[in-house]
Amino acid sequence: MIIEAERIRRLNDRPDRGGAYVLYWMQQSQRASFNPALELAIGIANDRKLPVVVGFGLMDDYPEANARHYTFMLQGLREVRASLAERGIAFVIRRGAPDAVALDLAKDAAAVVCDAGYLRHQRLWRARLGEGAACPVLRVEGDVVVPVGLASAKAEHAARTIRPRILRHRDAFLRPLDEQEAVRDAGSLGLASDVDLTDVTAVVASLKLDRSVPPVRRLKGGTSEARLRVETFLGKLSGYADGRNQPADWRCSFMSAYLHFGQISTVELALAVRDAPNGSVEDKASYLEELIVRRELAMNNVAYNPAYDAYEGLPAWARKTLADHAADHRPHLYDEAALAAAATHDRYWNASMREMAHTGFMHNYMRMYWGKKILEWSPDPESAFVTTLALNNRYFLCGRDPNAYTNVAWCFGLHDRGWTERPIFGKVRYMNAAGLERKFDIERYVNAVDALVAAEGDGDIPQD
Repeated sequence: MIIEAERIRRLNDRPDRGGAYVLYWMQQSQRASFNPALELAIGIANDRKLPVVVGFGLMDDYPEANARHYTFMLQGLREVRASLAERGIAFVIRRGAPDAVALDLAKDAAAVVCDAGYLRHQRLWRARLGEGAACPVLRVEGDVVVPVGLASAKAEHAARTIRPRILRHRDAFLRPLDEQEAVRDAGSLGLASDVDLTDVTAVVASLKLDRSVPPVRRLKGGTSEARLRVETFLGKLSGYADGRNQPADWRCSFMSAYLHFGQISTVELALAVRDAPNGSVEDKASYLEELIVRRELAMNNVAYNPAYDAYEGLPAWARKTLADHAADHRPHLYDEAALAAAATHDRYWNASMREMAHTGFMHNYMRMYWGKKILEWSPDPESAFVTTLALNNRYFLCGRDPNAYTNVAWCFGLHDRGWTERPIFGKVRYMNAAGLERKFDIERYVNAVDALVAAEGDGDIPQD
């Protein structure tokens, strides 16, 4: 069983010791298959003839998360528990700060393996684990194709600058991952969870969290659900390169939420597309560009840009040109409440907001238009940034993610270049309704969103 050495980083210098088990602290890679962190933990445990324990820390009121996000995540974790049980691996989910839960479980561990997270608080959790654990701690980057530090050691300016760096290594990391059998069953350890995943709805009800955004019917969490959607997507891969920017067709994989929660491996998905029997070279290249280059550019951004979630994190040229036009007349102004209610004069924008608010998803092309218009309709660019990020993180299932922060910042000039100067936007890229009408049948998109919203029900919360 070989896991690329570049994926593995030791987080402390503690010497080897005995223990009752090997712990995999699962937080980002929430899946029981095609998970290199899990497989590394199994390999270490088998070498020492120890059982494997997978631990998960479930905290109340995760920053900006709500009932929608928790429901999707817990649906996936319920499947993880069942899948691990079939392999003789214990799954322990406990209430508390994730790093505190991991440290508690690490007390009896011979070694700890954890997955990688790139956001500020995720990095801090893992640093605390490395400092506090009395045994060796190994971190595995299993949710990117090319490890972030290998791709680049600095913040990249754009996709064009990181693309050759990623492509230089990509194919070496695109390979299958074999699953191992755990030689020692963990059933006799007697480790107990304090969360019962049998009834996800009841678990969500027991947590202290924001309930203003309900779960959705359109997408359900879990690796098996992700793989079903991949299978459907591969069936319509032909024509993706030309058709991916047609919002009403939704010629997309719907993988963003599953990738956000680590419910499917990026490598597994990339291999499925690369090796699909249908789809042209251009179709496959177009999807892999989005999945690998663009997504891992977002990982690069949050890893190396200390202000990735703030207006100050935008490039200097963008902040300057927006400041030069901050006093420009704005014919339409909307506050966050009006935007959340999709109560603007723009029917196309309202449709995109309704898709997002009711289904937790929005076609990528409309996401760009959606963000650009909030910049245009806000009193100043700084407040526009705050509003855009707040709405993005509240309603999208894939919000609060490196892609979320980076995509919002892109609307304000990140990873882009200067364009023709115009009011309000300055040299930041501009989009308008006429452009939508030229490119596709936008009315068909509006009508399709109406049907999606109706399918979600009138405020009726779907039961688990």
